[in-house]
Amino acid sequence: MANIISRNVNHLRYVNLCLSRFRRLPIPSPPLADTTPLRTLPLLQSVVPLGFGIQSLGIYQRCLFGTSTASVKPENQASNSSGEANSGNGNHSGGSHQSSESGKSVRGGPVSWLSFLLLIATGAGLIFYYDKQKKQHIEEITNASEAVKQGPSVGQAAIGGPFNLMNHDGKHVTEKDLLGKWTLIYFGFTHCPDICPEEIQKLAAAIDKIKEKAGIEIVPVFISVDPERDTVEQVAEYVKEFHPKLIGLTGTPDEIRNVARAYRVYYMKTAEEDSDYLVDHSIVMYLMGPDMQFVKFFGKNNDVDSLTDGVIKEIKHKQYKK
Repeated sequence: MANIISRNVNHLRYVNLCLSRFRRLPIPSPPLADTTPLRTLPLLQSVVPLGFGIQSLGIYQRCLFGTSTASVKPENQASNSSGEANSGNGNHSGGSHQSSESGKSVRGGPVSWLSFLLLIATGAGLIFYYDKQKKQHIEEITNASEAVKQGPSVGQAAIGGPFNLMNHDGKHVTEKDLLGKWTLIYFGFTHCPDICPEEIQKLAAAIDKIKEKAGIEIVPVFISVDPERDTVEQVAEYVKEFHPKLIGLTGTPDEIRNVARAYRVYYMKTAEEDSDYLVDHSIVMYLMGPDMQFVKFFGKNNDVDSLTDGVIKEIKHKQYKK
């Protein structure tokens, strides 16, 4: 029993000697002061007797874990050492308050690991959200475009209709006389200086090539938009210069106005001087089916070959659908 008491006394003297030496040294604040002392408190309590108080225990912990002295500023070291000196001169009753002052650690940086992780999580969430919205927007546009491509047909163009005109032989002709035949119709006037002759020559050459390549009979039709000057005789002299199968049609101003309106043809007199004037008009050929329904129109930019191939293609497509 005496030996045990002697060993304890020697142990206490050794610890007091260490503590008195450490009081003379500046004690840096330990890193991670919020978590490390809590984990090591049971270990230190097992080594240091409780009779030394909270102040001795805190100093002992800071001595063991105060290894990173380079990161502490000189003014912090001076304040810590002065605080330790003042605590050495105080009595035991003020030890708890002084140890709490000396145990304060240097505050960390403005960004902690928790806030950094929250920032990363928030950024990742925003990127994911906007990426999802972008994909959804693209998908909506794609679906809308596909719906337009695959949507139902709006029907045929409102081109064509009934008419009652006079042919170049002086006989009345209606749209019913052309039923059962493929027809190419061109609107013009016999006093046209250049465009009308060129277009009618193209029309005449194309129907011959269509007959040769596909064996399809096409009826060429010329309708005058100058009823004041294009009489039956004038039209008869005009059409025989281009093709023997070309049918010339004319009529009264009202009849011509009605047929032009039905086929959406524009025409107007220009530069009138006495009886010599020109007629500005649409330069279009209309392909009509055997039922006299509109199939397709061909503009001035088509030459003989493209007109030929275009007509054959439309007729075959129409026959295939049937």
